[in-house]
Amino acid sequence: MTDVVAAAFGALSGPVRGIGSRLHAENVSLGYSGRTVSQALDVRIPDGEFTVIVGPNACGKSTLLRALSRLLEPTSGSVLLDGKSISAYGAKEVARRLGLLPQTSIAPDGITVADLVARGRYPHQKLLRQWSEADEAAVVDALEATNVTSLSGRLVDELSGGQRQRVWVAMVLAQQTPLLLLDEPTTFLDIAHQIELLELFRRLNREGNTLVAVLHDLNHACRYATHLIAMKDGAVVAEGRPADVVTAELVEHVFGLPCIVIEDPVSHTPLVIPLGT
Repeated sequence: MTDVVAAAFGALSGPVRGIGSRLHAENVSLGYSGRTVSQALDVRIPDGEFTVIVGPNACGKSTLLRALSRLLEPTSGSVLLDGKSISAYGAKEVARRLGLLPQTSIAPDGITVADLVARGRYPHQKLLRQWSEADEAAVVDALEATNVTSLSGRLVDELSGGQRQRVWVAMVLAQQTPLLLLDEPTTFLDIAHQIELLELFRRLNREGNTLVAVLHDLNHACRYATHLIAMKDGAVVAEGRPADVVTAELVEHVFGLPCIVIEDPVSHTPLVIPLGT
């Protein structure tokens, strides 16, 4: 990478300052079984934005998301949620503040779609509080939003991979949290259902929710993200509005992909065209 390109990446990288951020990581180091994935990482999730994290396989995208959701404890540094270390909250309290769609989920044997989505209401349940009209309405709305109402009586293990993925999204939506963390939410979906789901996320964001998603499709990220974080080798390389961040130089540096970047004629966002060989 040339010095000019490196300087440009440096100007775009680093934590976002001067914005509201209910959820952020401060100087965190992350890893598994003694293997370090990220060191001294600072990431602020801007409130009210649809943040998409992109980067090559094994660059630390999902590891960062796991740390932000309290599934992975940093080896150093801290993740802060509403001004307090996320580890200081109980599990139910975290689940009332943020919803997580993990990369892989396993449903209990013999559970129906409606019952699985209803489990999204668990954080709102109290010892003496029974199922309420508000709980019922949240489940109905989540089923409708993900277009799985017609599947509500079916067993989850009878569904296709794409149908199951939409059901898991419905369960997260039923939590009705202001923060949504989504790890590869379009996995297993055909192109029509990918767009349908991404349009739903855009609508949720425009209604005031803060979303964070890991996506593999860079053009989808450019079209739907309002804030983009590009990662490589466990570090944040650049972040900002897709139009300000995504260049041919950045894509080649991060993904090793020679390309040109043009304006999408429909969305007027960056469109990455691989050059091939």
